[in-house]
This record gives sequence, structure tokens and C-alpha cells, in this order.
Amino acid sequence: MRAFIFPGQGSQAVGMGKALADASAAAREVFQEVDEALGQHLFRLMTEGPEADLTLTENAQPAIMANAIATLRVLEKEGGIRLADKADYVAGHSLGEYSALCAAGALDLATTARLLKRRGQAMQAAVPVGEGAMAALLGADLDKARALAEAAAEGEVCTVANDNDPGQVVISGQRGAIERAVAMVKDHGIKRGVLLPVSAPFHCPLMQPAADAMAEALADVDLRAPLVPLYANVTAAPVADPDTIRRLLVEQVTGTVRWRESIAAMFAAGVHDFVEFGGKVVGPMVKRTAADANATSVIAMDDIEALLKTL
Repeated sequence: MRAFIFPGQGSQAVGMGKALADASAAAREVFQEVDEALGQHLFRLMTEGPEADLTLTENAQPAIMANAIATLRVLEKEGGIRLADKADYVAGHSLGEYSALCAAGALDLATTARLLKRRGQAMQAAVPVGEGAMAALLGADLDKARALAEAAAEGEVCTVANDNDPGQVVISGQRGAIERAVAMVKDHGIKRGVLLPVSAPFHCPLMQPAADAMAEALADVDLRAPLVPLYANVTAAPVADPDTIRRLLVEQVTGTVRWRESIAAMFAAGVHDFVEFGGKVVGPMVKRTAADANATSVIAMDDIEALLKTL
């Protein structure tokens, strides 16, 4: 069995999508449609920068999605394949969940782009810049990370945001608490704590205003059942019912991204092939969680051609 998976924030880079657009009309169509949906020159920002603008959450989120979907569309159109025939499940890391739903036909491309723009704006607005922070804990499992977060909180918000793989957990919350946690890593048997260059503390209770905004944004959206089930971030379980997906997308804004559990659950269900589109971020996490799985990252035309031979 096979899952198509999609990266989250942090996988953006100036120049993304350019080679693909140069090589394929299918990719160009995706970038043009996203630009039109947003009423901005997002593709120009993706290819030319400046990096500071691309890194802004409201730009990074739709950009990463557009790049991933363009990669998939090239595979589908040039290779003459359908996702429903080649994948048993889809999953995405945080914003990648929207890419996964778009890939599986639950959301159309223009709607996905607008939702991610809104999500980025709402997440940025939820907490004033400088008041929140996130840190990656290296050499930490979930239990150690939770114990550290609890010890460092001292009445402030400090929670697990992303359980990425067996050796990397990300915490999120108020800056003071996160800085205390980083200073205390060794006491908790954790190798290193690294503050992340993010503009807001994602996936923690401080994001509640953004969750409310997404509840409103998703309420009227045409969300269909995906062609294949989605492994949801907040439950680490497959879901196909549109109303349930809508609710989980709202919960995901403040909830933990249970990526390690999602990969482990898919592997246990018989998924041994994982294909990441538009980045090389979640593929390596797969290998660290399920060493016997095959993980392929598809970014360039060469990657697409190589993948077509195996599908």
C-alpha cells in the first residue's frame, strides 16, 4: 500500500517551483490558478523572493501547497495516472493537510489557496510578534517532551506542538516558557533544544483566535469526501467524512500534529511506500519512524520521471 504525503511550513525556499514551471505546462497552470485565486503574484515571490516575504506565514502556507500540488499535477498529467489508483491514503504535516485534501479532490485548488492565506493571516494575528516561540527538542521522545513542557510552563502556555518522529518533538507557547524549556533540556535527558525561526507559536492553545477564524472560513466551504482517506494530524487515524474533516481542520490549529503516530499507524495498516510531494522534510521523518518503509521525496522533473517507473 502507498500514501502520498505533503510537507508543512519550513519547507519553503526562494526558487521553489521554478524548474518545474519551466519544464511543464501542468505546473504553470497550478501556479497561475493560485495567483488568480489570491490576487497576488505569489509565484513571482516564490521564484524571486525576497526570502523575508516568502517566509511570512500568510505567503509560505499557500506557496508550499502550490509547489506540492504542482509536483503532483505534473506526475498525474505527464504520467497519465490518477491519485485514486496509486495511493491508498493521503496525509500532510500541519498546512500539508490542506495540500493532501486538495490532492485527493476534497478541496479545489483556488479554495485551498484562499483557506491557507486566511489561515496564515489568522495564525500570525493570534499572538503579537515576539510574545510566542517554538523550539525543536532533539533526542526527545513524547514523554520526555511533555515532562519538560510541564516543568518549564510555570503558569504559562508550553505544550507539545509537533510529535515529528521518535527523536524530534517541537514545543510551542509563550516565549518565556519556551526559553526556560530550552535551558532545562539536559535535566530532562534531552540532547538539545533549538529555538525555531518562526513568527508565531503554532499548534498550541494561544492559537485559539486562529482556530475560531478557520471555523468561520471553513463553515461555507465546499468540502467533499476525499478520493482516498486522510490520516488526520489531530487523531492519527483515517477520516473521509467531510463534516469530520472540517472539524478536525479547526482543531488542528491549536492541537498537536501527531505525525509520528500517523506514520506508525499507516505502516501498521500495511502502508510501506510513502511519497512526499514538493519537499524533502516529511519523507526523512517517515524513515526515522518506520525504518522498513520506503520513503521517496519528489521535487524535480527527474524525481517525477523516476517515480513514474515505480508506480
